[in-house]
Amino acid sequence: MPIRTRRHRLRTGLTVAALAAAALGGLLPPAQAARTPEPPPQPRDGRLQQQLDRLVAQDDGPPGAIALLTRDGRTQAYTAGTGDLATGRPPRADDHLRIASVSKAYSGAVALRLVDRGLLSLDDTIGERLPRLPAAWHAVTLLQLLRHTSGLPDYSADPEFREIVVADPRHRFDSRRLLDFVADEPLRFAPGSLYEYSNSDNIAVALMAEAATGRRYEELLADLVYRPVALRRTSLPQGYRLPEPYIHGYDVSPPAEPEDVSELVSASGSWASGGIVTTPEELGAFIRAYGGPSLVSPGTREEQLAFIPGGASEPAGPGTNAAGAAIFRYTTRCGELYGHTGNTPGYTLLAASTPDGTRSLVFAVNTQVDKDVKARLLARLRTVQEDFACALLGGR
Repeated sequence: MPIRTRRHRLRTGLTVAALAAAALGGLLPPAQAARTPEPPPQPRDGRLQQQLDRLVAQDDGPPGAIALLTRDGRTQAYTAGTGDLATGRPPRADDHLRIASVSKAYSGAVALRLVDRGLLSLDDTIGERLPRLPAAWHAVTLLQLLRHTSGLPDYSADPEFREIVVADPRHRFDSRRLLDFVADEPLRFAPGSLYEYSNSDNIAVALMAEAATGRRYEELLADLVYRPVALRRTSLPQGYRLPEPYIHGYDVSPPAEPEDVSELVSASGSWASGGIVTTPEELGAFIRAYGGPSLVSPGTREEQLAFIPGGASEPAGPGTNAAGAAIFRYTTRCGELYGHTGNTPGYTLLAASTPDGTRSLVFAVNTQVDKDVKARLLARLRTVQEDFACALLGGR
């Protein structure tokens, strides 16, 4: 049966839905690393800089933006506006920020590396690995979770979950019990028959990884992702604090002044689905490894890259989107990139790499942009992202 796509509507600004979506987070304190010397800057493309400046200048645009283009081991950093309205400090490549649903690529990396080690199978089911979860969900496979074709109801859309977040945005959830909010609900459709983006999927992925190994997800991240890619400033916090320095995130709702929402919400309510904190430069290193061939074996990668046309990340990335297993394909006018997007109050991210993992684009703005919150700004953002993608790919 062909898989159809059904986009799941969730965020509607800094309202109940947005706060609930924002509470999407995890546990290791950020590792401290000495600042590495930056290579000499390369000449920048004035046209790209102008695009970024115009994006920030829009009335409802982000206070700041940063884009990193990495080619041949060298990175060009483009910035516009500010990463902190209080000081005027520009966003920087080694500043921390929330990456929201780009975190799903990290849980995908953990799961796929466990598949390569023979500790998990893409055909493993919820019933086999997580028998405490509802019997109605037991036939769902790991691959279906990774591809968002599971039919699992989205816990972050549950009214009780949202009420808790609205009453206390910094409420500390038991991240491993988030699926309890929808445990009384049936599947939304037959597994494998539809595409529907759901935050529940990657919670279940992390729980399956824990069940298969007897280890905490945070430890698996460290061993299977952070260490191989040399990530020293990447973490999965449980609370609402961000490590210094960080790019401040803002709610931009003219005519009101921008409101700093960087530490508005506890990350415990998102965990493996959206809680990772990292820096733009480390996000680039991760996506080159994950979007390229270095983290996953060729056989597993073949399954990972079996794309569903029309399956888009949230928010949609540049060009035409298609969904794989915890990764998306962005077909631009200049070629293809593999990656993931994410958004949460204060932040919107794109991380993408060429299929060979040699080049990457990281694009971050410090306000939330998606089809429900700011549809027109999202259209403009995607246009600018595609221009940067073309610069990365060597075309116009």
